[in-house]
Amino acid sequence: MAVSADNDSAELPAPTRWQRLAGASTLWIGIVLLVLYVVFGILRPDAFPTRFTLQTLLIETSVLLVLSVGMTFVIITAGIDLSVGMVLIFSGVVAAKTMERLSPGGDATHAGWGLIAIGLLISLAGGALWGLINGFLVAKAKIPPLIVTLGSFGAALGAAQLITGGVDTRTVPEKLRNSLGFGTLLGGVPILVLVAAAVTLLGAWLLHTTRFGRYTYAIGSSAEAARRAGIGVTRHLILVYLMAGLLSGLAGFMNLAYFGTTTIAGHTTDNLDAIAGVVIGGTSLFGGAGSVLGTVIGVFIPSVLRKGFVIVGVPVFWQPIAVSVVLVAAVWFDQIRRRSRDRK
Repeated sequence: MAVSADNDSAELPAPTRWQRLAGASTLWIGIVLLVLYVVFGILRPDAFPTRFTLQTLLIETSVLLVLSVGMTFVIITAGIDLSVGMVLIFSGVVAAKTMERLSPGGDATHAGWGLIAIGLLISLAGGALWGLINGFLVAKAKIPPLIVTLGSFGAALGAAQLITGGVDTRTVPEKLRNSLGFGTLLGGVPILVLVAAAVTLLGAWLLHTTRFGRYTYAIGSSAEAARRAGIGVTRHLILVYLMAGLLSGLAGFMNLAYFGTTTIAGHTTDNLDAIAGVVIGGTSLFGGAGSVLGTVIGVFIPSVLRKGFVIVGVPVFWQPIAVSVVLVAAVWFDQIRRRSRDRK
């Protein structure tokens, strides 16, 4: 996604020491993830460190990871998006209903690739629409992102329920389920995982090597300074929220392929899980710092905890408590780094 500033020749400041510290936090959170994996592996060496467990762990995390890549960009700009889980649902619903409506007899089970491609485009368009609405209200109308995306949270869910009557759509094409949902490539790697990996690599490239990424960091550090440097802050913020919505649409289609249903009631905490993964991975809630690699690690920590608790036999109710402790610790460490930077 190429973006030009209002003044392309404007020079942005070199990355600050604070921004470089993001790498240190990524290292520490990576160590935490490794320790968790080793501990669960020691406790259940017959069940946890296996290919099957790793494969299911990757599959179960794929959709959340796609959501979290978009969330990383939003939070780096010092914003927030509480709507991604409901936008995921809405996108899956409009895609499923479109394929159903265009199928003979209203049954999309035997739909071909042409209809599946239309479903994908509708899902992406549905997510992009909500992202565009969020971005316009945040950047142009100057409404706080917390309020805007909280409103979108309810509106997207309500729209999905109105379209379906509150009943999940289950006529998902078998070709979609057998390919994107459960198919494998490259010697057994799930296609869902490959899609999530491709999105992650693209997000990392965009954030860390392009002008778009530099502008994202600059706006998060100081929107006013970025504006004075010639960056089109309004346009850039709209594009960031648009990208988050677009990725939510893709996640909705992936979710549809995997579960074979719209799972309307199954994503109430996806927004919080995505935010937690991004923040645990070292992205600052105050903006201006973060990395896609950190997000990947941060997203896998709750997944490893959940999977490990199930295999070891610990009640799953402990999982949100453990994630909350890690999340609070990550924010606390973030504040310590900010205070250290401000004293320099």
